[in-house]
Amino acid sequence: MERILYILIFYIVVQQAFAVETDTLFFRANNEYSKELYTNAVEHYLQIIDQGYESAELYFNLGNAYFKLDDIPSAILYYEKARKLDPNDEDINFNLNVANTKIADKIEPIPELFFQRWWRSVYNLFGANVWAKISVVGFILFFILLSFYLLSNFLVVRKVAFYTGVIIFFFTLFTFIVAYQKYNIIKHQKEAIVFTPTITVKSSPNLNSVDLFVIHEGSKVKIIEEVGGWYEIRIANGSVGWLPASSLKTI
Repeated sequence: MERILYILIFYIVVQQAFAVETDTLFFRANNEYSKELYTNAVEHYLQIIDQGYESAELYFNLGNAYFKLDDIPSAILYYEKARKLDPNDEDINFNLNVANTKIADKIEPIPELFFQRWWRSVYNLFGANVWAKISVVGFILFFILLSFYLLSNFLVVRKVAFYTGVIIFFFTLFTFIVAYQKYNIIKHQKEAIVFTPTITVKSSPNLNSVDLFVIHEGSKVKIIEEVGGWYEIRIANGSVGWLPASSLKTI
């Protein structure tokens, strides 16, 4: 028992030390950014990421530092990482849009139907963690209402509990589906930023295959498949082709 207690205390001490070190690096990086020492700020932000820490604020600050260094592809990469964690942050979206005006490719996306736009607007209201928390609260409310329905002796209370419970149940089911889908996309759906100044997209994973179109650094692509050091990619207008994995960095 004492051994388990010592291990637990050691774990807590290590976690606290890690948190203090991370906070110190983050403060130092922010201070260097404010002093326009952008290269030093980038190094310290990256050290925090190498320790396994991530947050929308960290990625946003790192994107800003890269933008100040005129490294637009890296700025876009980290703005996209930040947006993935906090899709509705106005500052992240604004800076990402500004950075995208600096790249060569202006790819027109495939027009969305009205219900797709509606779904995306609802879907992007919150991140996966927030949707999951809403689901948990919804389930708790549902079981409270269920207990009222089963245990109450008053007909009015039972009716209100039943109909409200049905609404809460389907709302909770909806939020759970959204949370799961967002989590699944974050974990499994890969997007990437092009980091080669100019590169030709191929028809197959071979340098000798047919040239399809040219793409430039900073453009975002969706990764469909990986074969032998090549990625099959799709761009916003629906065009598909292959690029060497070395020319991309995943978001």
